[in-house]
Amino acid sequence: MSIAKKLVGQTAAYGLSSIVGRALNYLLVPIYTAIFLPAEYGVVSYLYAFVGFFNVLYTYGMETTYFRFATKTGADRQQLYNQVLTMVGSTSLLFSGILILASGAIARYIGYPDQQEYITWLAIVLAIDAIVSIPFAKLRLQNKAVKFASIKLINISVTVGANMFFLVLCRDIYRGEYLQELRPLAMQLYNPAFGVGYIFLINLVANALQIPMLWKELVSYRFELNKELLRPMLAYSYPLLLMGIAGAVNELFDRILLQEWLPENFYPGMSNMAAVGVYSACYKLSIFMSLTIQAFRYAAEPFFFSQAEDKNSPQTFAFVMKWFVIACAFIFLFISANLEDFALLLRSAAYREGIMVVPVLLLANLFLGIYYNLSIWFKLTDKTKYGTYISFGGAAITIIFNLLLIPVLGYMGSAIATFVCYFGMALVSYLLGNRHYPIPYPVKAILGYILFAVVLVWLALNVPVADFWLRHAFHLMLCLAFAAVVWLRERPRFLQF
Repeated sequence: MSIAKKLVGQTAAYGLSSIVGRALNYLLVPIYTAIFLPAEYGVVSYLYAFVGFFNVLYTYGMETTYFRFATKTGADRQQLYNQVLTMVGSTSLLFSGILILASGAIARYIGYPDQQEYITWLAIVLAIDAIVSIPFAKLRLQNKAVKFASIKLINISVTVGANMFFLVLCRDIYRGEYLQELRPLAMQLYNPAFGVGYIFLINLVANALQIPMLWKELVSYRFELNKELLRPMLAYSYPLLLMGIAGAVNELFDRILLQEWLPENFYPGMSNMAAVGVYSACYKLSIFMSLTIQAFRYAAEPFFFSQAEDKNSPQTFAFVMKWFVIACAFIFLFISANLEDFALLLRSAAYREGIMVVPVLLLANLFLGIYYNLSIWFKLTDKTKYGTYISFGGAAITIIFNLLLIPVLGYMGSAIATFVCYFGMALVSYLLGNRHYPIPYPVKAILGYILFAVVLVWLALNVPVADFWLRHAFHLMLCLAFAAVVWLRERPRFLQF
């Protein structure tokens, strides 16, 4: 139980910043969907889709590379930290400088010539995110989960607080809804014409505040570029870069393709950019699955590397996988069964039209989490090229299925393409891993729990119960049934581990 408790404890600590913090951040979705039209919110989602690609380019796999080299026997961790931060910091400043110089041309190209400041702010955010990712990686390596979580939580709290201040308090006072004596001040602080610009600017300020909070880790840095270290580190990281780019395609490219590939008037009275806004807002309802996976990854990656030399590590990895799937399957069931309640977070009915993509996206992200678990085999064996092949295969599936399904099914086609992509990646990784680094995963149990959750979700969505309270009681019983089956089957084995 000590190994399991260690990983659960680390995941819980990282989850405080990811799950609790992002849950606070999720409070912004009702605000955005109440204030901004789907087309306006679509602009934000569209630009942040590109940011996702650049985030991968800016760090080019150096976080995982740092973990891998720092956990080798006899490694000089400070030297590696200096090396990685020098590389990432230098390239980040270079890339952002180019983006800032080209901001006007980029803004014209994407159809927003009057908002080139958005590009400038996002370029600065990208540089900050990439640079601070290395001190954050150092905290993870040192198991300083509390400091890591605290900084992340403060960052998100500032973001939420600033949005609430400008887009709720100042906006309401400006409109004369209350505290009219403060309206002159609100008129100086709030400009309704600035619109979604508040989202970008607040993100920039909140991210910049991470720098003083990481000052101890940053002042310990010394510029260092060791050519002997550079070559093997880049050799290890470049497949991760390619994998990351392909992963960004899998995760974000559907927004871009939806804007470009959706037939005009596919949804009557809704522009393509508005469809992107609807799909992105509904995608947010799968955030609890995504954040669980993210919190798990923060804890699991250094944990897996530290356990690699243990003779019982395959059994440990199999145990972790099974309980990860059980937890994610329950999240999938709970959110899907109570979809009508979660849909109320989308304040405008215009956004709720795409609500049925949520169960598909939840299930897709469950398989993405399985893939992240499975991917440990090629990271531990230094065969990251296989991760590149798998990710590019997934990217090809994403593009092909989006192109085929968007003209027919709209944003539901994008959701299905996401599911097919992640399921295919998990399957191929499992088959390859069985050959190169066999781990005794309990496949039948894992698939059994997933299929059981899918059946329960189908019942929740298709068995009509007119009464509000009876319907919710029925959905709660379905969730309890899943939990009861897990308890009866797994309790003896869990206590023995």
